[in-house]
Order: sequence, then C-alpha cells, then structure tokens
Amino acid sequence: MVLRPAVQQRLTTIDALRGFSLFGILIVNISVFASTFYGSGTPDPAFSGQFDRLVQGFVALFFETKFYLLFSFLFGYSFTLQMRSAERAGQVFVPRMVRRQLGLLVIGAAHAVLLFHGDILSTYALLGIALLAMRHQSPRQMLKTAGLLIIVTASSWMLLGSLQLLEGGIGDVEQASIRAEAARAAYTGSPAGVIWQHMRELPQMGLVLVLMQGPCALAMFLVGFVAGEKRIFERLEDHQPMLRRFVLAGSVVGLTGASVFAVTTVWLAGSGWEPFGLGIGLLTAPLLSGVYVVVAMKVFRSRIGDWITGCLAPAGRMALTNYLFQSFACSLIFTAYGLGLVGEIAPAWTVALALVIFAVQLFLSHMWMRVFAYGPLEWVLRALTTASWPAWHV
Repeated sequence: MVLRPAVQQRLTTIDALRGFSLFGILIVNISVFASTFYGSGTPDPAFSGQFDRLVQGFVALFFETKFYLLFSFLFGYSFTLQMRSAERAGQVFVPRMVRRQLGLLVIGAAHAVLLFHGDILSTYALLGIALLAMRHQSPRQMLKTAGLLIIVTASSWMLLGSLQLLEGGIGDVEQASIRAEAARAAYTGSPAGVIWQHMRELPQMGLVLVLMQGPCALAMFLVGFVAGEKRIFERLEDHQPMLRRFVLAGSVVGLTGASVFAVTTVWLAGSGWEPFGLGIGLLTAPLLSGVYVVVAMKVFRSRIGDWITGCLAPAGRMALTNYLFQSFACSLIFTAYGLGLVGEIAPAWTVALALVIFAVQLFLSHMWMRVFAYGPLEWVLRALTTASWPAWHV
C-alpha cells in the first residue's frame, strides 16, 4: 500500500514525537542508573551540593513523570494505527494484538532482569491487553476513566503524604542510606550481582508500577486511543484557538504542579511532603505532557520542522530498540557490566552523558533506517504480530 503524502507526513511527525519522548525518558532513566539513592527518600550524600540539587530539580521539573506519560499517549494512539493496519491486511485484530503484547512482555521481562529493574515494557504489555478489552467503550467513557485513574492515583499519594506529616513527617533516613549503599555495592560487584540486585528490586518496582506508573500509563493509553480514533493529528489546524488556550492553561497549571513536585522530591526528600508533592505532580503532569505534544507538533510544522523531524523520526521508528539500547549503554557506564561508575558521576555530567548517548542514537538510527524497514527488535515484534516474516530492507 502506498501512503499519500499527507498521511506519510503525519506518520513521520508521530515518529518524531516518539523520538522526542525517548530523549526525555533517557534523561530520567539515566538518573536512576547514576545513583542508587534515586527514589530512596534520602539525598545522595555524594551529590548534595546546591548546584547538584538545582540540576536534579531541573530534571524533576521538566522531565520526571512527564515523558513516560507522553510515551504512553503515543502507545494508545499507535494502538489505533495497529487496528487500521490489521483491517487493511484483512487480519483479525485481537489475535494479532495479543501476540504483539506477549512478545512485548517477554522482551520487557528480559530487560527488567538483565538491564533495568525500572522496565516499563512489561507493564505496557499487560496494560495493552486491558486497552484491548476496553477498545469498544465510547470516547466519553474512556476519558472519564482516564480522569478517574489520574485523580485516584494522585489523591492516594497526597493522602499518604498527609498521614506521614501527621505522624512526624520524616522517614527512616539511616535505613534508606544503608539500602542504597548495599545496592551500589551489588551493582559494582559483578555481572551476576547486577542481575541479582535487579531481581531483588523488582517487587519494589512492581509496587511503584501498581500504585503510580500503571494507572497513569493506562489513563494516557485511553487518551491516546481517543486521539487516534478521532485522528487528532490530522486535524490540528482545525483546533488552533482551543489548542492555544490549552497550552496557556496547561503550562500554568502543569508547571505549578511540576514545581511543587520538584521542590518536595529534591529538597524535601524523606519527609511527608515528598509523597504529597508526588501526588500534586501526578495530578498535573498529564497537562504538561499534553503541552509538550502540542508544542512539539507545532515545531514540526515550522520552518525548521522538517530538519527536526528528520533528526528525530528515525529514532522514533525504532523506539523499542532505542529504549533497550539506552539501558544497555547506561549499564555499561554505571554497573559491573562495564565501568561500574554508579555513584561517581555528578547530576550535571549525567545529563551531559544522556545528551551524548541520544546523539549517538540519532546518528545510528538514521543510518539504520536508510537501509532497513524496521529496527532489530521492531522486526521481531512485527513478525510476532503478523505471524509472518517482514521484509528487512526498505
């Protein structure tokens, strides 16, 4: 099937948006690799200076809890593209999607054990089945469900923070430090120790996914599905006044909530204000993620939009491969798989490393997609989805 130019341009901008989200995810995930104190409830004593805190605050303000929501939105949007693809191919959609999700689950499980205990792919695989079951709901019902998931999740964290504040508001800093140091020793000991530590941390990460990332990701799946069903990216020009109002309101509310989140998680870590601020951040992060989508799509249509899209789209077309490549690169830098530098690199240099890694990914993705039709793991997932052998070359 030959795509019309307008349709091809739309798909390219979606790929570019997916590439943009990969960059934000890398900025957050590399911080997890760089310090075992991340999310521990106590600051890393090696990097507790004011400049270090400012860098951490910057990452929390603009990146944390925003870009995985953006990626989740695109997952839901792409779900509708998969539905249309199955229809064009004359295939029954449900078996095709179940095979895809099972393949994603296997890849995610391997990623969690071998490379990164914070894997999101396995969660996406399971939530994708939930989306499959919910696909016949009306757009209004989907949006109501999404809003409810966000509100309940955010309110639960705010309630937890309030209760902690009533009880004194300070967590067990000493125990948190002991656990963080033990994790650092495991990650720098041996490759087997890295795998063992990943497995030890999986139950804790599973709890985080159930109580935070899972419900919020499903909410954005639903929003993305509705956007895909309404072909919103094809009709952006029809909604410019509304989108301008959304960007203004979303920026004000989103940045206010993100500021509360950044202050409480960086400067008030370990107190009851941290989960309370997390709740505020979760409540407002979807708005800021939405602003990112609208602004990015506007930029893609600007004078320099073709160049930016051309840089980002190849990385977005092989997002699965690039996501795992990021974890692999970070593992080589920070764990016993390679240099074992966890706890040794300051936050500012960590961000700089992320920029270098992403620049390498952009180059490699561009070169790969000039020759091949799919990224390596995308080819595998495509084969599982269609139960056939896709053509490798363009």
